[in-house]
Amino acid sequence: MNYDRQISNQDWLAFTSFAARCFLKNRGKLIELQRESSGRFLILFVGVIRVDVCETVAWFRRVAIREDLQRQSHGRVLLRLAEDFAKTQGCNEVRSNAAVEAGGFYERCGYMRELSGPAPSNSVPMWKSLH
Repeated sequence: MNYDRQISNQDWLAFTSFAARCFLKNRGKLIELQRESSGRFLILFVGVIRVDVCETVAWFRRVAIREDLQRQSHGRVLLRLAEDFAKTQGCNEVRSNAAVEAGGFYERCGYMRELSGPAPSNSVPMWKSLH
């Protein structure tokens, strides 16, 4: 691929400001490249995820997709990429304290509700085997 690397100072400042707010604070990313008619590429952050590896368990935290891009399968892709990463780190399961309203989404992605322990406020403990 041939990427146009020219970028204006104003565009660069806007990008780094956005990245500092959205990407760097959350340690994970899902990006989309869009080609403009001029041939330049725009980098759009679609979502974020933080993956904490604790021995053989990956904890997914701060999972979010940009609101204007939700319900377009980006969340499923983000989880699948994070699960693949977790496997490369030797994890055999994933856990997440999902927002209550996201519980159904996680279930549709193969996660199960963890009913054996207490849940943090406004969240549902979810888990999935990576085998």
